[in-house]
Amino acid sequence: MAKGMALTIGLNAVDPRHYEGWSGELVACEADAADMADIARSKGFEVATLLTKAATRANVVNRITQAAQTLGPGDIFLLTYSGHGGQLPDLNRDEADAKDETWCLYDGQLVDDEIFALLATFQTGVRLLVFSDSCHSGTVIKLAYYEALNRMRRGGEAGPAVRYRFMPAELAPRVYRAHRDFYDPILRDPKLRETRDMVKASALLISGCQDNQYSQDGAFNGLFTGTLLQIWNAGKFKGDYRKFYRAICTHMPPDQTPNYYRVGKANTKFEKQTPFTI
Repeated sequence: MAKGMALTIGLNAVDPRHYEGWSGELVACEADAADMADIARSKGFEVATLLTKAATRANVVNRITQAAQTLGPGDIFLLTYSGHGGQLPDLNRDEADAKDETWCLYDGQLVDDEIFALLATFQTGVRLLVFSDSCHSGTVIKLAYYEALNRMRRGGEAGPAVRYRFMPAELAPRVYRAHRDFYDPILRDPKLRETRDMVKASALLISGCQDNQYSQDGAFNGLFTGTLLQIWNAGKFKGDYRKFYRAICTHMPPDQTPNYYRVGKANTKFEKQTPFTI
């Protein structure tokens, strides 16, 4: 009988000691993690949840490694992340835009190359399902666009601004420079250069936005996670992963378009299953 394990991660803040005084406060990321954990439990997954201060690099890596050591062919691992996204310079030159995307964990960033290296430790035949409700961009041009969009949404200068899940553009290089001795060995590691190609399992990744967009936080859930929950409708959704993804997209604004992509061994049977099926 197939086994399911899940790790849901949500950070409403980060440690300002690592992020140069920035605490990155958000509202709904812990709620996202709790709600995704509830879905997983309802489907029979064994669930672990890491919230804010517990969502450290070591804890996340250890939990994913534990799942990789436990699960075998036919099993499934669900990994969800809600929090800030960041960027670091691509020193091993495997990114077309010369930047590595990151998850901003409590005590430091986890680089996308590291995430794929962790996914590569799962056996062939394991199904990997990853949802990421975070931002992955932060250039000055894009920031200006989203600030203008904020003004339009709140009707000039009145009313609350939309809160986005990204590390401020001016902060990212400061954090990197302050911790280059830590990040450079990761970013230069040639073994992490093509980690996507090393994944042997069948991984399906659905992110809250495109790399050139931002993900919105909210009062109760992030916009992407809240829309996912609405479409899931407490398990009443009927359809496969593609239909699930398309239904979510139809309820998202044009400036935040979720992404759907596959890594590792193609598994059409997996993609045709009802979401969260063990």
